[in-house]
Amino acid sequence: MEKAFGVLEKYLMKPMGKIAQFKIVRAVMAAGMSSIPFTIVGSMFLVFNILPLTFTNLEGFFNNTFYRFQDLYMLANTCTMGILALYFCLVIGYELTKIEESESKLNVNPLNGALLSMFAFFLCLPELLFEKGNMTLVNSVTDSEKVINGFRMDATIQRLGTTGIFTAIIMAIIAVRLYCLCVKRNWVIKMPDTVPPGVSRSFTALIPAFVIAFAVLIINGVLVALGTDIFKIISVPFGFVTNLTNSWLGIVVIYFLIHALWIVGIHGANIVSAFLTPIVLANMQANMNGAHIPFAGEFQNSFVVIGGSGATLGLTLFIAFLAKSEQLKILGRASVVPGLFNINEPIIFGMPIVYNPWLAIPFFLAPITSASIAYFAIKLEIVRPIIAQVPWPSPVGLGAFIGTAGDWKAAVLAIICAVVAFIIYYPFIKYYDAKLVKDEEAVKMSQAA
Repeated sequence: MEKAFGVLEKYLMKPMGKIAQFKIVRAVMAAGMSSIPFTIVGSMFLVFNILPLTFTNLEGFFNNTFYRFQDLYMLANTCTMGILALYFCLVIGYELTKIEESESKLNVNPLNGALLSMFAFFLCLPELLFEKGNMTLVNSVTDSEKVINGFRMDATIQRLGTTGIFTAIIMAIIAVRLYCLCVKRNWVIKMPDTVPPGVSRSFTALIPAFVIAFAVLIINGVLVALGTDIFKIISVPFGFVTNLTNSWLGIVVIYFLIHALWIVGIHGANIVSAFLTPIVLANMQANMNGAHIPFAGEFQNSFVVIGGSGATLGLTLFIAFLAKSEQLKILGRASVVPGLFNINEPIIFGMPIVYNPWLAIPFFLAPITSASIAYFAIKLEIVRPIIAQVPWPSPVGLGAFIGTAGDWKAAVLAIICAVVAFIIYYPFIKYYDAKLVKDEEAVKMSQAA
């Protein structure tokens, strides 16, 4: 077991620790965290709107009341999930510029970084064609599609939604890099100190805006001339990654990586989620449109890591009320309430689970098993897929129920996952509890002597 910990530390902890410190990864992580309030708000309005599909006796009441105003209140969904790529773009531009300002000591302004990133992203939104030596905006209005002056429309501009998140990330990175390059090379217009800061900041961004415009337009022009565009190019590699995460093997690999990082003391969920957030949000949007993808929204906290990373809710309840070791009893009772809301750092570091050979195996197996059960239950259409984002600390069953728009079988599935996870832990925690009891008795005897 010590050799196994050594391998994980050498080949996983160090590389992933370095990746987590990359400026781009930190900015993407911040964007994912910042988008949470908006995705939850938008999702709650969607859940409210489809309640009659679950509780059919409400249909007549909704038709005569709330549905009369659905074009109004569903704007909360359109202006959150419908333009999610824009939120990502702005936050990444802001955060990445802020990081460069503080760590590289560049005289850059985070607000300028956010706006320049949005500018670069917007330049990529229209669809163009290159025919007979002319480059023209696509216009196509049929029963199956609506593209007006290059903008493909559904409830909003289609590319502003979850399908545009990866392009938004790339454009924000390019824009901030070019902005910082201009500042490093002193390619900026400097105003006298007497000029108000707002005006001075505007002129500082002028030359970088030109540089970004030329760079992005050239990239777009070349790609359109080749019969494609940046959205289609980016969809190829990220489409492969998305397909991988929608397979059972991909799910197993994801949760193995998360918990392999945790077992050597790194917050695996935070690191891996930085890469997964755009994917699960895009999958959730696809589920709203009729898909049946298991790995979407808060799949992780609703079904997999109930009680926190490692799926430790049952473990926490056991040590709180049934453990014989005084150490585990005290720790368990202090951790029950946080554990109900998927917070278990006291357990991970206080038990500890980190670098603990007696609990490492169930810490891997429990979440992988829970994920597998939930994956196949949704894949086989026994349970509805997640279509709404819920707060990650939602208690067991509640998050699954709301996230699937009121599917009671999802709540039952969550409880089953939690019970199975505890069954996996049971023999290990019994052994560990007995070991601690012996250690405590040995200490008492030595003190008495």
